Amino acid sequence: MLPQIRNDEHLYSIPKFDVNMDDIEDFHNELKGFHDAFRDCFSRTESRDHFFNYMVGQFSELERKSIEPIALAVEHGKIRPMQYFISDVIWEDKKILCKYHNMVDDDLGDPDGVVIFDETGFPKKGDESIGVSKQYCGGLGKVENCQVGVFAAYASAHGYALLDKRLFIPEKWFTDEYSLRRMKCRLHEDITFMSKPQLAAQMLEEMVKGKLFPFRWVVADSIYGSSPDFINTVESCPDLRYFVSVPSDTPCWLTAPITRKKKYKYGGQIRERTVLESTEKKPITMESLAKSINNFFWYRRKVSEGTKGPIEYEFTKRRVVLSKNELPDRTVWLIIRRSIGADRTYRFFISNAPASTRLPTFVWLSGLRWPIEQCFEETKTELGMDHYEVRKYLGWNHHILTCMLAHFFLWHLKIRLGKKSTVYYRIAA
Repeated sequence: MLPQIRNDEHLYSIPKFDVNMDDIEDFHNELKGFHDAFRDCFSRTESRDHFFNYMVGQFSELERKSIEPIALAVEHGKIRPMQYFISDVIWEDKKILCKYHNMVDDDLGDPDGVVIFDETGFPKKGDESIGVSKQYCGGLGKVENCQVGVFAAYASAHGYALLDKRLFIPEKWFTDEYSLRRMKCRLHEDITFMSKPQLAAQMLEEMVKGKLFPFRWVVADSIYGSSPDFINTVESCPDLRYFVSVPSDTPCWLTAPITRKKKYKYGGQIRERTVLESTEKKPITMESLAKSINNFFWYRRKVSEGTKGPIEYEFTKRRVVLSKNELPDRTVWLIIRRSIGADRTYRFFISNAPASTRLPTFVWLSGLRWPIEQCFEETKTELGMDHYEVRKYLGWNHHILTCMLAHFFLWHLKIRLGKKSTVYYRIAA
């Protein structure tokens, strides 16, 4: 289900990528050319060969695209050496990512680009794989034994691609009880617990610092929108604007309440704190605000084309002051989306976009999480992103990195062959 985007106010449509299994002339040599760009990221010929052969296996028609089936299928493949390469060999990951981001910029870069953050789960049996735990798995829609990866994707008028990834490691994995498992999984000692929004903020900081591709907007779900760490990171970059979901019970004011300084004694010392001038001027929830807005202020807009026809919602926007500890915090745009019909459901978004930003821009942004969802679906169904059987920290990162590169390679072929071309591929393992 893809949004129908209107070309209005510098908005653009993001093309869809269809993967069809068929022959493409000289696919094997094109893939070799792609891999040549990363030759200097590996010091040994054997590593370069494993890197190439592993991706060959990802493009193959193997039912299961994990190390053993790939090694058995590709020419001169050997299971143990390939396992060692994926799980134990040190790669120049930062150098690979830098080269990759330059490629993304060449093919997809746009000053109005969007970076999208989201996570996806990988169901797992047992408890020995790094970061595995009973936690919410989005693909299954329930709490299940799984690993969870936090991802960043890029979207522009030219296409979309995954940019970076972090494995979320639950806090219990850093307790003494898990010390042996951390050692078996080769988790670096300098890695400490970080929440999903903190991992996303870390990726964003590195993107901004690297300046390898342009983007204007940052889009994310409510787990990130509710995180001060994540929001503060975006706001520390003057040129960036966020559009993030927030929970319905987020407190706010339509107008900033008056505050005053109140003195009090603590520990024998006179101290001062900020309080509301009027205790009656307490914040209200966004849901309460939404239900109080007259129908006159709601605008009906089509946001996507479903299998049963157009999908429409009603939107409105307000400038609000967010509440932190029942005191006024930052002033933002509140964008509210509600369903059409008797049983109203609401979604809430906040943005630090300029005060002059019009509603069509926010309507467009509200439908922009689909590119990262497409990345997850395409890499899992076509490239075996969720087929891995590695347990170590390095193994997870290396497997996911090759999936990201393979997915972008297909986008590059589509762009190279022309905007209207559909990429067909089949490569013999």
